[in-house]
Amino acid sequence: HRSKGSITCMINISQNNYIGFDALFNHATISILVADQQHRILMANPFLLNQFGYTKDELAGQLVSLLLPTNGKEEYATRKNGSQFPVEISRAVHTTPEGILTIIYITDTTDRRNAEMTLRELSHQRKEATVKDRSLQRMTSFLNSLWTSTGAMIIVINNDGFIRWFNPAAERILGYKASEVVDVYTPMLLHDPEEVALRAEQFSQQLNQPVAPGIETLTIKARLNLYNEYEWQYIRKDGTTLPVSLTVSAIRDASEITGYIGIAIDLSRIKIAESELRSSLEKERELNELKSRFVSLASHEFRTPLSAILSSIYLVSKYESDDDVPKRSKHIQRIISSVNMLTDILNDFLSVGKIEEGKIQVRHSTFDAGKHISNILGEMDGLKKSRQNIYYAHHGAAQACMDPTLLKHIVMNLVSNAIKFSPEGAIISIRSQCSDGAFRLSVKDKGIGISAEDRQHLFERFFRSQQVSNIQGTGLGLHIVAKYAELMNGTVTCDSHPEKGTEFIVTVPFPKN
Repeated sequence: HRSKGSITCMINISQNNYIGFDALFNHATISILVADQQHRILMANPFLLNQFGYTKDELAGQLVSLLLPTNGKEEYATRKNGSQFPVEISRAVHTTPEGILTIIYITDTTDRRNAEMTLRELSHQRKEATVKDRSLQRMTSFLNSLWTSTGAMIIVINNDGFIRWFNPAAERILGYKASEVVDVYTPMLLHDPEEVALRAEQFSQQLNQPVAPGIETLTIKARLNLYNEYEWQYIRKDGTTLPVSLTVSAIRDASEITGYIGIAIDLSRIKIAESELRSSLEKERELNELKSRFVSLASHEFRTPLSAILSSIYLVSKYESDDDVPKRSKHIQRIISSVNMLTDILNDFLSVGKIEEGKIQVRHSTFDAGKHISNILGEMDGLKKSRQNIYYAHHGAAQACMDPTLLKHIVMNLVSNAIKFSPEGAIISIRSQCSDGAFRLSVKDKGIGISAEDRQHLFERFFRSQQVSNIQGTGLGLHIVAKYAELMNGTVTCDSHPEKGTEFIVTVPFPKN
């Protein structure tokens, strides 16, 4: 019998109901032991014996500390062979006429600690009970405590497929009251028909016999005494879904099947952990790839400026007379240029590393955009080729609200590219504008241009067009520009045609108050 939304007392439970609870105890997957007031083991279920490597006789009368050396919410258990594994322990006190018994539930948390990827299976099995009324009452009371305290969803159905028992965890997680579903619905209430049909087809192929989509899909393997633990999508009362690991076992009275018991464990947290772990592994893979590319690229890109520095230093040492001053100045400038080149390469790699690690923080401030960009261009004046000219104009309001440091990196990358890929004597036009709650930057050159095919890959890490393979570069500058603009909720577009020059336009919205 059942009261509204909960299990009634099992003092006068019938023999058939006892058999059902007996099957519940026998088909779960959690270690259970019962100890007396002196902490000596009275009962240990088969799952515990298998997990710890003991026989029933070896544990009988032993202290609980043989298996659980320490106390606490999270502790380690010790197997017979001396190996240890982390467990989560819960205890319940049960008063009997013979004295106070402690029921101890032991859950292996090894997989949860490592990656939270493994399912915690709950199982329990009762000690062989006599048919005496007194023993039956004591055991059913014990099973009632287990039924109500477990965190797994437990559903028992009869041979007709209707739900007979629906435990409190199922009520809490699925949103149904037991009184709503018992003797009214089958477990198909919780399943997606399409998923059941697909699983039925799968079982039909495995068993080489037709399996009807429905209750038979859930129970056929249990009926045949085959492994029957699978992942399903349960549908809650509110229509939302959750992944579960469902184990279905047959309830047998002697050789006759009287029903089935399903134990489902919510996998939501494990799925989230799996997703986070996959994301972390992918991020780690990308960082390792970045390091490998850095080593490879750095060994190539550093060679040219280092060679220039060494040769220039050697020649400077040879020019000692006053007449050699112009020659010394030329090679000193060459050294400065090469050092700047090395610095730029290192800065690119450092920037990408910080971006990939999520260490770039956007710090908005209000500043004069025109003056800020003019100062940046002044610092870059020494990078210009012979007779190159940079024209800059700012339009609209003077004040911009954005991250000035990120803007500086964007300007320096775009302008240095324009200088690098434009011929001597070329004009580079730069315009900025503050209006309508946004900042707009245009960098336009008359350089070699970019093909339509290459424009598709411009902002990818390490991408370099075959057209510029003879020009020094890391292939990271535009990637950094795009990422910095993205961090400020902005966009970067490119308009370019081969031999007709290129224009990059960066648009960044001002933050709303």
